[in-house]
Amino acid sequence: MRLPLCASARKAAMSEYDLDELAGELADFAPAAKKQATYTPQQERIIAGFEDIVRFYEEHGRVPQHGEGRDIFERLYAVRLDRLRAQQDSRDLLATFDQHGLLDEATAIAVDEVELDVDDLASELADLADGTDITQLRHVRSAEEKRAAEEIARRDKCHDFEKFKPLFEQVKQDLASGTRVTRPFELKAEIRPGAFFIVGGLISYVAEMDDIFTNAQGRTDARLRVVFDNGTESGMLMRSLQRQLHEDDAGRRITDPSPGPLFADRPEDGEAETGTIYVLRSKSEHPFVAEHREVVHKIGVTSGSVDTRISGAEKSSTYLLAGVDVVATCKIYGVNCQKLESLLHKVFAAAQLDLTIPDRFGHMVKPREWFVVPLPVINEAVERIRDRSITACSYSPTVGQLVRSPPGAA
Repeated sequence: MRLPLCASARKAAMSEYDLDELAGELADFAPAAKKQATYTPQQERIIAGFEDIVRFYEEHGRVPQHGEGRDIFERLYAVRLDRLRAQQDSRDLLATFDQHGLLDEATAIAVDEVELDVDDLASELADLADGTDITQLRHVRSAEEKRAAEEIARRDKCHDFEKFKPLFEQVKQDLASGTRVTRPFELKAEIRPGAFFIVGGLISYVAEMDDIFTNAQGRTDARLRVVFDNGTESGMLMRSLQRQLHEDDAGRRITDPSPGPLFADRPEDGEAETGTIYVLRSKSEHPFVAEHREVVHKIGVTSGSVDTRISGAEKSSTYLLAGVDVVATCKIYGVNCQKLESLLHKVFAAAQLDLTIPDRFGHMVKPREWFVVPLPVINEAVERIRDRSITACSYSPTVGQLVRSPPGAA
């Protein structure tokens, strides 16, 4: 006959029981645990990248699209989605996450129908085929670049467009009559209040410009109010407009209306040739001139022959007692040569060569018609004299280009 076990005896008996076996028996009564899918780090990054696209779709009700007018991140997502669609492994991996059918080939856009900026966007994405991170950018846009991209896309309705509408109509008439012409956009200095441009197929007008400032990258910039002939406007930065004009193959500046020919390739009927603008480069071996020969230029205007003007240069302190090369000339008609020369010298006054040399009699002289300025900027000044926009400009040695003259400058 077995007697009941006391508590201590029962505890000892249980210690002899196989606890692993007991746990196994209890597991039969527990609910089945869900198996957790395991992913490699690479797969987790692909999934995370796709979830960004899904969030975009849910927020905007459409798949991300390509195009210059799109936000930089939308364009990035569009490139990423194209790559995911093109890789079967990625499609298989993301099938359970694609509740909206974003990877469906029927919704895919043919690559040849999309203008992918490979250098600008695709190269920023890690290449999946190489096993790198699709969410990792090779080059992260600066805050300035992101802001510029946003400004390009953001245009508001111009609330006082009726005030500007007559200006656009007049510009179109001027272009038709030849009073104004279009020229390729070249330099940021061409962007100023009152200037007209063609960008993105629209005539744009710089209605306002705030004070010029230096941005975090050490570059000059200014906030603009730009009005477009379709009734919209944008409060973009000057560098944003500059970027658009450079990236647009059809981007042009529209010249100011000309009251008459200042100088041209040929004289008007009955108009006599006045003279020639000339730009010289010295052969002097003076240390400073020799070191900076490519940017040291003499700018002048003569009513006679340039060859006659520079004859005997080696004996004249005006020509730095050395021979010269003629690097540019431009014929002028119906213009006062002395006044035109004074105007050019005034524009480049800040870059006048500060050099004193002895003349052939030993007297120290300081030539005044030499300037430290690149030839392309001199050519731009000549073009600006042509369309009368030079009156609003002066040369800045700091930035190495023509800039808007300060208000009230003489």
